[in-house]
Amino acid sequence: MIAAIKPAGSNTRGLLAYLYGPGRHDEHLDPHLVTGFAMLGMPNPGRDENATLTDLARHLDEPVHLRNSEFGKPVTDHVWHCSVRAAPEDRHLSDTEWADIAQRIVEAAGIAPTGDDLACRWIAVRHADDHIHILATTVREDGRRPKLHDSGIRVGDACRQIEKDYGLRRLKKGDRTAERRPTQAEMHKAERLGWEQTSRQWLQDRIRAAIPHATSAEELLAYLEADDILVKPRRGPSGDLLGYAVGRPGDLNKDGEQIYHPGGKIAPDLTLPKLKARLETSAPEEHPTARRNRPTTPWHQATEALDTLRPETTATSADEDARTQANISALGELIEATAQAAPSYHRAQLRAASAAFARAQRSQIRAEDRAAHTLRTAARDIAHTATGPDGSTLAALTAALLWAAILTARWHEAKGHAHQANAARQAVQHLQSAADAALAPTLTALQARRPGEGTRRTLANDVRAAVPEHADRILTDPGWPALATVLADAEAGGHKPHHLLQEAAAQRELTTARQPARVLITRIQHTSRNPAPNRRAEAARLRSVSASAVGAPSPNDQPRTTAAPTSQPSRHRR
Repeated sequence: MIAAIKPAGSNTRGLLAYLYGPGRHDEHLDPHLVTGFAMLGMPNPGRDENATLTDLARHLDEPVHLRNSEFGKPVTDHVWHCSVRAAPEDRHLSDTEWADIAQRIVEAAGIAPTGDDLACRWIAVRHADDHIHILATTVREDGRRPKLHDSGIRVGDACRQIEKDYGLRRLKKGDRTAERRPTQAEMHKAERLGWEQTSRQWLQDRIRAAIPHATSAEELLAYLEADDILVKPRRGPSGDLLGYAVGRPGDLNKDGEQIYHPGGKIAPDLTLPKLKARLETSAPEEHPTARRNRPTTPWHQATEALDTLRPETTATSADEDARTQANISALGELIEATAQAAPSYHRAQLRAASAAFARAQRSQIRAEDRAAHTLRTAARDIAHTATGPDGSTLAALTAALLWAAILTARWHEAKGHAHQANAARQAVQHLQSAADAALAPTLTALQARRPGEGTRRTLANDVRAAVPEHADRILTDPGWPALATVLADAEAGGHKPHHLLQEAAAQRELTTARQPARVLITRIQHTSRNPAPNRRAEAARLRSVSASAVGAPSPNDQPRTTAAPTSQPSRHRR
């Protein structure tokens, strides 16, 4: 059951004319009152042929007129309107049941609290099987205004209880992080102009697409302007940016003036303060050896960065939750950047995943945006790169995005974020399709050059030793011959298949994987893309770094003896 509270109005008679009229498409049938603040003596135009809408409006407006006659400043925003609609699959509700529902709604909203004889005047009108409209005038009998702050939250809670009591479809509880639903006027305007999206939906997509390209709010607005979005910044006397609004070209009001929407009215996480926190947070100090170990391409960097996203679904501290929320927000930016830079034939599913994941990016937990610098940098690097990924690299990244989205859904579910968990699960479906499509060419090429039977038997022993609990599923997976090729290639590069399998299984649990061999292929291809490091040389480098950290002389300042390089011999296969 959905209760939609409309913006406050000033014309009681005008709203009654709509409720009792035929509707925009003659959809209103038998309009009549089902209940009200005092049914005895109330004009009832739907059932009494002598009663008029003007009589009913005058009856509801009496406290308003009385207050306006006693006080100098008149009340002009006194019409409270709320539509209450059942789900299409819900059973037919009687007038008596709708009357009870309306009474509970006005109590929850603060229009007519229980036992308050001086509450506001209100009525509930039914003109269809599946919904009612509640109209109230928000001046009490004692002349005071009702306390309606946060009434939407209280009404939503009442709807959840009504669903339970009446056996109706159970919706998820709201958390004030959802974007505003398009109004009927917005939807009709989009239909009239031939637009597939309302202006606010269209603008939200453009802003989210621009975020990975910007490192500051000023850059973001400049990028939007370059994309033909109309931008109206709000600045202080010093020239500092204080706010912004954006407009869609061709979206004009009745006077022919451009309509602008503030960022916070488009989506809760697109306000200027929140965008600044995401875009302008300084980077944490980088370890001296981090740059040396950084992957060579933005695509590989992004896959490495996703390894930092490890949401804990068990009890965690507020600081850990804040860091996780920041990484989830940045994950949405990375999905969007990947969708923009991926080959055209992969973009549809990735863009659908990005759109679905937007709801999962925000929750009531305040993000510690500094913690997400690595992921956010990866998104920006991909957005700015001119070089697309090769097949195996894209497959590895989409698989990593898929796993990150699965972890996000689990984290939101553990935290009780029902809407965000559902959004993440929708994104998972699109990312699964994208990952399957990205891996298909690589899989075909790998299976075409599968190793010999003897090599596959030896590698199967490695699988049984490294991941015994998953070995049977891996070895019977249709992707096993391709995985054997990847393991053989990795071993030729100096890696140990046993270690690679254990590492890959630790990165992504295999119990829930539909096709565990495919999961291992993308992970192992990513981790084994470079030859195995010389262990002695790496140990010497680490000793050098440790010595430098404590002020010991650097090896560069001393005579050094260089050990002959050694390499990992690979096993001979028959």
